Amino acid sequence: MMTITYAGRNGIYVNLTNRCPCACTFCLRQNRDKVFNSDSLWLEREPTVKEICDSIDTWDLAKYEEIVFCGYGEPTERLEDLLKVAEYIKSKSSIPIRINTNGLADLIAGEKVAHKLEGLIDTVSISLNATNKEDYLKLVRPKFGIDSYDAMLSFTHDCTKYVPNVIMTVVDKVTTKEEQEKSREICESVGATFRVRPYEG
Repeated sequence: MMTITYAGRNGIYVNLTNRCPCACTFCLRQNRDKVFNSDSLWLEREPTVKEICDSIDTWDLAKYEEIVFCGYGEPTERLEDLLKVAEYIKSKSSIPIRINTNGLADLIAGEKVAHKLEGLIDTVSISLNATNKEDYLKLVRPKFGIDSYDAMLSFTHDCTKYVPNVIMTVVDKVTTKEEQEKSREICESVGATFRVRPYEG
């Protein structure tokens, strides 16, 4: 059985895909197969929208604080399917919906996509990870190259127009205090909230 949804902290997490345009040096999937109390998050194949919705229906959403699109891949690799699932969730529950993303959705889609999130996504959490494009390239290793950093910042700024809560994060163990302070300034410049998140490895 594939792990399509799993519980973690106070939320239900949705594992849409194992595809990702990045190869972050600190990515936890390099050294383990699961997080929280899930089974392996490596998928035999990508689940259909119906399979995802059916899996969500197995949970009592009233017991959880949010649904998070976050698994062993970049959820915006399947943005249109993600939005269909979000629409289904909104049709049956008022539970908030969050996307954890690397922020490269525009590059993945080949077009601006933040406007598609309006009314369906309550929070977007974007991995900032670095304070300049050169360090970002070394740390995140995106397949789109050096322009990825600016694209991520642009997507973040666009999200602030359409999504109520936009957060940018850095990982505590791979950034210095000075880098974290600079990151805070970058977040403020694009209208996002800054958060330092613990390394999970």
